[in-house]
This record gives sequence, structure tokens and C-alpha cells, in this order.
Amino acid sequence: MFLPPPPPWLEQLLSTTFFTICESHIDAPRNECNMYCLDCTDQAFCFYCKQSSHKDHQVIQIRRSSYHDVVRVTEIQKILDISGVQTYVINSARVLFLNERPQNQPKTNNAIVSGKSNSHLCEICRRNLLDPFRFCSLGCKLVGIKKNGNARFVLSAKKDEEIGRMHEGIARLASKEELREGIHKQVYQSTPSHVSLQVCSNSRRRKGVPHRAPYL
Repeated sequence: MFLPPPPPWLEQLLSTTFFTICESHIDAPRNECNMYCLDCTDQAFCFYCKQSSHKDHQVIQIRRSSYHDVVRVTEIQKILDISGVQTYVINSARVLFLNERPQNQPKTNNAIVSGKSNSHLCEICRRNLLDPFRFCSLGCKLVGIKKNGNARFVLSAKKDEEIGRMHEGIARLASKEELREGIHKQVYQSTPSHVSLQVCSNSRRRKGVPHRAPYL
């Protein structure tokens, strides 16, 4: 079975240095170079460069986790087949790492690490994985494709349809949530003000002191 090669911009992306200061916007507040253009496949650039030079281009934003570059799954899965790559939830967003990360423990071919049994290891760098994935990062998947040729980065038509359906489902859920919130606000606003005042006054009313009947 023939598998298409990785897109030509991928290696450039993985070798790019991010989070340097943009020389064109040194005094600006958001001047870190954390953007990458898939159309230009050049160097990283900042928020202001995107507005001026890459406004209508396909741009992804790189983020950081523990001093390592990550990209959100919702961004990268639109343009790459990321199947087989371990993902993580960081700051309520699912992300994956661009490249292999240094490890404190030596690489090993068995599943016993620090006295704990773990059957999920990256096929390239042997890093422990949380789930049964094949690779710890996009970089390791690229090495695996070059080495074995049994994985792919180019999205198939079926995969593209699945991603489209997933985004449609997310949009429908968001619309239902907005509708539910709108109905709740309407009910709250339509409640007569005198009712709320009456409830408030009743809740604050104190019981009177009981009086004993007079002696006869």
C-alpha cells in the first residue's frame, strides 16, 4: 500500500525556533514569535506580523508547556493526520508536542521503568506514554515514517470527513448551550419584580415575641 510522503513544510516547522523576540516589534507587548505560516514555510513570527503579512494565510499558533513547544489538536488535526501521537490536556485544551523531549532516565527497550510496569512506549525514543499510542510527538512520528513507512501524515478523505463531522458536532453542542442560556435569561427577566420583593421581605420578617395570656 502506497502512503503519501509527509508535507514539505513539516520538517521546517519541527526545526523552527519559537518564542524569540520579534525584531520588527521589539517594543510591542505581544512580540514573541509563536506563529508559523504553512503557506510561506519561513521563520516564526509574532501576532503583529500575522496581521500585516499573513492575514489570509494558513497560520498555526505554537504554545509552550514545561519549556517545550506544543500545538493544539484542534488546529493541527485540520491539516495533519495525527493518529498514533500521544495527546495531553493542558490548560483545558488538548495538545501534542512537536518534538521529542529529553528524558531523565536512560532509553530502554523493556517496559520496566523505575520499578513500574508500563506497556506504552514511544516506538522511537522509548518515552513512557499515558495511553496506547505509538509516538510521543510529531517529530517521532516523522522519524517512524521515514524508518518504517507504516504511518501517514497526509489526511485521507475519510479522515477529513470525520474531522468535519466532529467540528459540526461541537458547533451544535455550543448552539444548544447558548439557546439554553438564552431561555434561562428570558425566564429570569420575565419574573415580576414585586414577586421577588415579596419573597425578599418575607424572608427578612422576624417572628413577633409571644405574649402570655393575662391572669384572671
